[in-house]
Amino acid sequence: MKKLALHWKIIIGLILGIVWALLSSSLGWSQFTIDWIAPFGTIFINLLKMIAVPLVLFSVISGVANIGDPSSLGRMGGKTLLAYLITTVLAVSIGLTLVNIIKPGALIDEESRIDNRISYEIWAGKQGYEIKDGINYLEDPKFVERAQRITDLSKSELEDVAVTEKMKTANQTKDAGPLQPLVDLVPQNFFKSLGENGLMLQIIFFALFFGICLLFIPNETSQPVTKIVDSIMEVFLKMVDFVMQAAPFFVFALLAGVVSKMAGDDVGKVYEIFKGLSWYSLTVVIGLLLMIFVVYPLILKLFVKKIPYAGFFKAISPAQTLAFSTSSSAATLPVTMECVEENLGVDKKITSFVLPIGATVNMDGTCLYQAVAVVFLAQLHMIDLTLGQQMVIVLTATLASIGSAAVPSAGLVMLIIVLDSVGLNPAWIAIIFPVDRILDMIRTVVNVTGDATVSSIIAKGEGMLHYQEHDPSETFDLDS
Repeated sequence: MKKLALHWKIIIGLILGIVWALLSSSLGWSQFTIDWIAPFGTIFINLLKMIAVPLVLFSVISGVANIGDPSSLGRMGGKTLLAYLITTVLAVSIGLTLVNIIKPGALIDEESRIDNRISYEIWAGKQGYEIKDGINYLEDPKFVERAQRITDLSKSELEDVAVTEKMKTANQTKDAGPLQPLVDLVPQNFFKSLGENGLMLQIIFFALFFGICLLFIPNETSQPVTKIVDSIMEVFLKMVDFVMQAAPFFVFALLAGVVSKMAGDDVGKVYEIFKGLSWYSLTVVIGLLLMIFVVYPLILKLFVKKIPYAGFFKAISPAQTLAFSTSSSAATLPVTMECVEENLGVDKKITSFVLPIGATVNMDGTCLYQAVAVVFLAQLHMIDLTLGQQMVIVLTATLASIGSAAVPSAGLVMLIIVLDSVGLNPAWIAIIFPVDRILDMIRTVVNVTGDATVSSIIAKGEGMLHYQEHDPSETFDLDS
């Protein structure tokens, strides 16, 4: 077992979790699974949430602060950040468009979705969250009775949850003005933001502000702070690594618990869950393939006419192959740099600046997947997110991508952040866990392709692109 790569162990864990959920559902052991196995999945989520907030804080500060002296960035730095921002917003927009057209979460059995909706309202009431679409199923007596069948709460407790949520919503919306979202972005007390749910945008705002200010103070003053921030970020990345080493067991418990809670003792509901996952996966894959084979080539054609469609993919295919196999933009970075320099003819001055920034801030594939995942999970729980709430997803996913570490499973941590930002249950990540690994591999290819595209555009604008079509195998050995 020790010789197996971690992702294979995780896959084995999730398969065993599904098998156990099916077995316990068919034998009527779902309650045992919920009481004695599911809590370990909750521990896993709590560990990731514990790490996620400080990881984003220090990653964003580090990513901004390590851009360098703002006076030396000039035109090239501005172009680079703008290009990465545009491609990220495009990716999220494509994801939201597809998930709203296909509606993968609405394609499963309605009875299962009603149970999911009731569970969501109970969770939101306990956490003090606003019900996103303003509809409260627990106010209907027939749903209260149904809720009692799928939870251990009494009728009075369920009614208290509904009333508490309703009053909270009324108090929040009563005096809100049109610029309230902008006001909410800026924290009164940063340390309070660290300790409360749903305030991740405030933390990201502070981190961006802090990192930018580091760029504008003397290097001898900022350097010690930057080193400390980088070191702390490495500690949290190591914490992620340790948690992920235990992920196979946690994934087993998480998946077994979530599927058992959703299915109860009805095995047919498990089938409905995975039918929904197939549509979800298809939606994500369509979006990712559109980014790779349509969006990036169109952008390249618009700004860099000299690189042909086939030539571009031939040039970066070694980097794409490695990205698919490692699921890590950081691990692929040396190969990406060599492909872009040797095969696309981008000057080393460009690649040494643009590509490392891209490995940190350009997470187009991850952002697209997060947008689809959040809306899919909302649809699965019969939550109708408004356009404004989906824009919050765009903003959070885009800003969180700056702090999304370029390592496998970082997207999972960021998804927890995005779910939390729109008041949805972070534990729902267990629902999409079975297909996360293969989607992670494809979205890393998107990230690397985006890095190569942007670096070519910047090189063209700076007069540092010297593309000549040739066989990339002549300059790069895949086996090396």
